[in-house]
Amino acid sequence: MSGQPDEIVELVAKYTYGTWRAQKAWKKPPHIVDAEGVYFTDVSGRKLLDFSSQLMCSNLGHKNKAVIDAIIEQAKKMPYISPAYAVEVRARVSQALVEVLPQGLEKIFYSTSGTEANEAALKIVMMYQKPRGAYKIISRYYSYHGSTMGSVACTGDPRRWFVEPTGKISSVIFAPDCYCYRCPFKQEYPDCGITCAEYVDYMIKNEANVAGIIVEPVVGTNGVLVPVKEYLPRLKQIAEENNVIFIADEVMSGWGRTGTWFAVDNWGVKPDILTTAKGSTGAYTPLGITATTRKIADYFEENYFAHGHTYEAHPLAMAPVIAAINEYKRLNLFENAKKMGQYLGKRLNELKDRHVSVGDVRGIGLFWALEIVKNRKTKKPFNTRADKAAGVPLMVDKVAAELNKRGVSISSWISHFVIAPPLIINKEQIDFAMDAFDEALKIADADVEK
Repeated sequence: MSGQPDEIVELVAKYTYGTWRAQKAWKKPPHIVDAEGVYFTDVSGRKLLDFSSQLMCSNLGHKNKAVIDAIIEQAKKMPYISPAYAVEVRARVSQALVEVLPQGLEKIFYSTSGTEANEAALKIVMMYQKPRGAYKIISRYYSYHGSTMGSVACTGDPRRWFVEPTGKISSVIFAPDCYCYRCPFKQEYPDCGITCAEYVDYMIKNEANVAGIIVEPVVGTNGVLVPVKEYLPRLKQIAEENNVIFIADEVMSGWGRTGTWFAVDNWGVKPDILTTAKGSTGAYTPLGITATTRKIADYFEENYFAHGHTYEAHPLAMAPVIAAINEYKRLNLFENAKKMGQYLGKRLNELKDRHVSVGDVRGIGLFWALEIVKNRKTKKPFNTRADKAAGVPLMVDKVAAELNKRGVSISSWISHFVIAPPLIINKEQIDFAMDAFDEALKIADADVEK
């Protein structure tokens, strides 16, 4: 770079908020000028391997021509119309979605983000369960469901702490997680009897008035927690037995990320409500999707559906969905996610064998986490949730900064890295990232307890 001030960076820092941070750390956001395939390029011309698909959303990679063309065509035809009207793109996209969603999900509400998709799901549950007086929502501590007041109230991670109390949705109660590496009950699978699921039944029966359960089938930002095979089917069974609505938050885990259309497909679970966003358009346009069963939809035939947005069913937002679906199929990306996911898991476990700071490696498809620890024997973390909330420098961020220097961009969170590259990634690109990781992890190794 020339060493001269970057006007774009200065204007962005001056006039816009940097999210989830104290603003003093938003003075020099990286200036990005291009993105293509699995790479994006900064203002100096340096290319970075996008190893977390930006915010785990660019599943198709950057500059997919078919998706871009679909957006252009819709922009020329009709960029916006009120959601009160029927338009072709809304009809065709809805029809296409019902064909790939888990069986039984037949009615859709559209918004512009995963946060809004979850907010809609929560309101639908509240309205649907109101006649029987149920209103409580069960979520989990290792979760992120969004930033609006309802969705953040259901978020278990520290981002909730800053806005509590969260109003009428303060009736959220948190369940233990299916987190085998750090089992909250200090048990081991399979002898545990899936206590983390069974405890939810105990909660429902002792709380009463539970309206819904919201879970990420594979936890995203908070650790890529892949459940054991019995967990989700049992959780859905518990919900059915107790007349509780089961919401699957597939905002991050959907759209081929785990090697299937949606993560629940891996376990044959059919949720009452499924929310998704990100990969539905490959992040080319902002779209949120809340899909419900016909049983839930039928309730609103005679009862008021009290929800909506100006940009609900926005034609331009929906425009790339069919193109994206076709590209997932044409490029055989689910098979690639499985094949490259197996290879990625192998390479990550090799890193675990070589680096004393690596405590756990877990994942499915092209959705993985590498968790670092200060003491492998005791599983003591380098940092805690309280450290994150207080703005303490984190070890994962130091490692991520070194990866960035070596040409790899990755998402880090408290004690782990979220590894979720575009589904188009190949073996050579994975090798490049693993070689960079091999060097960057030496920073954490140097600070482990002896």
